[in-house]
Amino acid sequence: MKNVEDIIVKEDTSIWEVLQIIDKSSKQIALVIDKNKKLLGTINDGDIRRALLNNISLNEAVKNIYFKTPTIATINNSKEEIINICRTKKIYQIPIVDDEGNLIGLEILDELISKKTKTNKVILMVGGLGTRLRPLTENTPKPMLKVGNKPILETIVEKFAEYGYINIVMCVNYKSHIIQDYFGDGKEFGVNIEYVLEKQRMGTAGALSLLKEKPTESFFVMNGDLLTNVNFEHLHDFHIANNSIGTMCVREYDFQVPYGVVNIDGTKILSIEEKPTHKFFVSAGIYMLSPEVLQYIPKNKFYDMPTLFEKLINKKQNIISFPLREYWLDIGRMEEYKKANEEYDEVF
Repeated sequence: MKNVEDIIVKEDTSIWEVLQIIDKSSKQIALVIDKNKKLLGTINDGDIRRALLNNISLNEAVKNIYFKTPTIATINNSKEEIINICRTKKIYQIPIVDDEGNLIGLEILDELISKKTKTNKVILMVGGLGTRLRPLTENTPKPMLKVGNKPILETIVEKFAEYGYINIVMCVNYKSHIIQDYFGDGKEFGVNIEYVLEKQRMGTAGALSLLKEKPTESFFVMNGDLLTNVNFEHLHDFHIANNSIGTMCVREYDFQVPYGVVNIDGTKILSIEEKPTHKFFVSAGIYMLSPEVLQYIPKNKFYDMPTLFEKLINKKQNIISFPLREYWLDIGRMEEYKKANEEYDEVF
């Protein structure tokens, strides 16, 4: 059972402070207690992300966003009973309390049972031309450019394997032999790799129509020119918990207008905002999809993810966003490539 002193918070603790606590801990959860150490509830990464999407300030207290009726176990429950509770409730951490409800510790399911690899497929889109990174990409596909003395794609594979996702499909096109010669069947990297050859460019969603074996459970799709340390298990859990057919990782993007913005009604000036900053959520190039999404993708046709999600919206399917606050960098231009090399050792 885990010691929980490093993840204990109070109702008046700010969301920002809790965020720091969760990030620093490997337990991926914080426990809310009162002054007598009685367990009041829990707060996790998903609770904070939902708060961010609802425009709740990070400076606010967690009082209104934490989960107040968590599943618990007592010091009298056996290991087998605790495992059964976790599996039945589909939870991965469970607080342990005494007979008075006072917090004792935390059990983590993965540590109660032998850790297993996941069967979910990871589909990596690595067929792009990388024209904006020429001349670096004249003889090398962009995902194979080295950042931190290894190809970008190798870091992506390692990060998925770290979370137990080892069944990888690479959709290749431009100079595909370089990728295939380097990774082979994946055994050297602790994963299983299959390849789908795009004879023509298919877009970030169109290549899914070429899969030899259609996934039977939720699967990842990710662009092969990204560096991120997002927790893929959190993304997976978020997708399942929200009963989503398609989950898109989104990143907040700020844009400052370099002029004073004049708000008018007809000819009348209502107000003037000096160099306002506008905030948007943009696609981060990482997705988790349920198998039924595949029916909406045309075969042998160029088709991008934004088009797919627009179709799912029109079909009134349940699609959701997963806001990224972890490190993320799209290596599309030379300045981003240089930045990735400067930051790699510190981040990874």
